[in-house]
Amino acid sequence: MDNINLALLAIFNAYFLSFSLHVVHGSTVTSCNQTPYPQVCQHFTNTDLLSNLDQTRFSFRDLAFKITMEQAVDAHELVSSMDSSLFHDERAKLAWDDCMELYKDTVYQLNRSMSSSNPLDTNTWLSASIANHQTCRNGFFELELSSHLDSFPSMLTNFSKMLSNSLAIHKASTSSSSVFFNKHVRGRHLLSNGFPGWVSAADRRLLQAVGEPKADITVAQDGSGNYKTIAEAVTAASKQSGGSKRTVIYVKAGVYKENVQIKKSVKNLMFIGDGIDATIVTGNRNNQGGSTTFRSATFGVSGDGFMARDMTFENTAGPQNHQAVALRSSSDHSVFYRCSFKGYQDTLYVYSQRQFYRDCDIYGTIDFIFGDAAAMLQNCNMYVRKPMSNQINTVTAQARTDPNENTGIIIHNSRITAAPGSSGSSPTYLGRPWQKYSRTVIMKTVIDGLVDPAGWFPWSGSFALSTLYYAEYMNTGAGAGTGGRVKWPGYHVITSVTEAGKFTVGNFLAGDSWIPATGVPFVAGL
Repeated sequence: MDNINLALLAIFNAYFLSFSLHVVHGSTVTSCNQTPYPQVCQHFTNTDLLSNLDQTRFSFRDLAFKITMEQAVDAHELVSSMDSSLFHDERAKLAWDDCMELYKDTVYQLNRSMSSSNPLDTNTWLSASIANHQTCRNGFFELELSSHLDSFPSMLTNFSKMLSNSLAIHKASTSSSSVFFNKHVRGRHLLSNGFPGWVSAADRRLLQAVGEPKADITVAQDGSGNYKTIAEAVTAASKQSGGSKRTVIYVKAGVYKENVQIKKSVKNLMFIGDGIDATIVTGNRNNQGGSTTFRSATFGVSGDGFMARDMTFENTAGPQNHQAVALRSSSDHSVFYRCSFKGYQDTLYVYSQRQFYRDCDIYGTIDFIFGDAAAMLQNCNMYVRKPMSNQINTVTAQARTDPNENTGIIIHNSRITAAPGSSGSSPTYLGRPWQKYSRTVIMKTVIDGLVDPAGWFPWSGSFALSTLYYAEYMNTGAGAGTGGRVKWPGYHVITSVTEAGKFTVGNFLAGDSWIPATGVPFVAGL
């Protein structure tokens, strides 16, 4: 090629690059203007990254994810490297420990969001990242140590906004494939035993098995198993976990007084007990005892694909000790079948990601089913206990902080009633909005007369009353009448089958694609 042609080619390439950058920059501004925090978006995208953007490989969504991921890594490193001497209070160190774990998990969630081709998975994992950031802050507020947050890197404020922007950009970029509903699994048929689709045939058999299960590890206090404590069994399982193979831990009847934590790296565990109130895991950590709500859980599980059958999880701290969690789950595609959760305030922490509860009993007083998961409770019993004399009861406190999150608490084909031995005389409500976009739907459930005619209770003044989504559909029982319900803009009496159908296992959880493999019976539709 002669020099003239080389010069023309250089001019052409320069013009093309200039044109390409103009288009990229223009689309960036337009896309940023569609995010919740456009100034933050523009600040972080008007960088050298734009000049390195290969349009054949990266979309604006990918760029947003890349920048957010880099900020997540920085956030984790900065929080981890903070001088612990800043926290003179031992309780503050506990909250700081929570933050380090939660930001590490956020890096993990963003990393797999970037590599996923499934829009619903990405929405779930980004939503979990938002929950992590909020929970880090919550720990300090719960312990009345919010001033310690002044010591945290100032970039965390922008980071939380970047998470919201990334979720909005992702939802806009995949709107045609429907992030909220995974349509491609709607056509699947229910299996003959009624279990949804995300559980393997082998898991189904384990969950339905009669008699002593075939287990990889057996826990028994009398020495007849491999280990005497659940913690020892989890440690052993962690050495063989992480792949697709399921590890089954059989916990024989007994009362196990221990706090169990199953880490993110320990995946596909199944716990099988000898029945509700036969196999009991119990503890009494609580907010008044210096623990954060997150850390108070008797049993906490983070590893994906967790399942439990025929067990009781309990926190005995009592109503006077306020937040005291029996079970906390951030396990994606987790299933709990024929289990009981006993506590008072904050019994069941449906922390994040996709969770399914079937044939379970949940006991509590204030906000006793709470968190920011996409959680479905089907054919379950909610037993309202007696609180302290100056308290009211609230069954749920859902914590959705962003309108683009795919999270919510759905109660379907269940029953809300007074616990045995409780008179039901304390004022009782179906829920209150823990966060701005709180979402709770109760469908085809028996609501007994202990529930106040107003149905729902405010969190603080008018907070979230126009942004929440609370709904009821075809409930029955003495407390199910909707004539006296609250008049909030965000409250709905659903009359449309189509609207109610959005909150079924098949649509809300895309459960047809993963629950059948667990062997847990379920109803995919209404």
